[in-house]
Amino acid sequence: MGFFLETLIGGLMTGMLYSLVALGFVLIFKASGVFNFAQGAMVLFAALAMARFSEWIPKLTGLDSRLLANIIAFAAAMAVMVLVAWLVERLVLGKLVNQEGVTLLMATLGISYFMDGFGQTLFGSDIYKIDIGLPKDPIFLLESVFQGGILVNKEDLYAAVIAAALVILLAVFFQFTPTGRALRAVADDHAAAQSVGIPLNQIWFIVWLVAGLVALVAGAVWGSKLGVQFSLTLLALKALPVLILGGFTSVPGAIIGGLIIGAGEKLAEVFLGPSMGGGIEIWFAYVLALLFLLFRPQGLFGERIIERV
Repeated sequence: MGFFLETLIGGLMTGMLYSLVALGFVLIFKASGVFNFAQGAMVLFAALAMARFSEWIPKLTGLDSRLLANIIAFAAAMAVMVLVAWLVERLVLGKLVNQEGVTLLMATLGISYFMDGFGQTLFGSDIYKIDIGLPKDPIFLLESVFQGGILVNKEDLYAAVIAAALVILLAVFFQFTPTGRALRAVADDHAAAQSVGIPLNQIWFIVWLVAGLVALVAGAVWGSKLGVQFSLTLLALKALPVLILGGFTSVPGAIIGGLIIGAGEKLAEVFLGPSMGGGIEIWFAYVLALLFLLFRPQGLFGERIIERV
């Protein structure tokens, strides 16, 4: 029982990080009604900025404090993401107001490829390390309940807490703030939202700004765990099956879907992997998502597609 709980907790902590990345997709989808292919590239771009700034700032300023250097690097990387959000709205989305969804979809695809290439040109294409001070020593929990206790990685635990805190803040933002309600109105009908005075361009800037913050936090956490490299873009796309499970328009769905994917793939790898040759974590999420598409394409908490057409 202890080993099962150990595996389950590890999967749930990874699932919180999946949920965090998935929320970036949900933000853009709720504002534009299309899947944002650029979110994975935004995670990579933000992580590259954070990694290089945390490397450059101590050299330029002579700072010895890693904490202070990381705070300044995070602020500088966030400023970069603010600029990215402004440029996306000004140069791309602002020109496509009231256009078809497929047009916006192709625009995000173009943004993705541009950010992938430009980010590596600007910051480099090597593997970089982000050291945000997350402890890496394992700890044992519930030693009085289970013999030997439950082994938990401190880094995963802290990362899950950071992801959970941001997820809760975003959920509150969407449900209880005027801007969050405006975002939902824009997602339902761009023209109707404009007719009641909601500034579409401003809303798109805000949502890309918040998505940039989510990408930066996710990139910093994943970069601390795995290093900043091109594979972060592919890792971010693990959020796609999370969205299919939870629903493309649902913040709670992104959370629940991430937890299901994280726990499910970890349990499947540990308990089914030995008999199936391993590698289940690579494809488990996508197979589960395909099953959901067959039986519940709108996801656990999403709207039926026919209702949005």
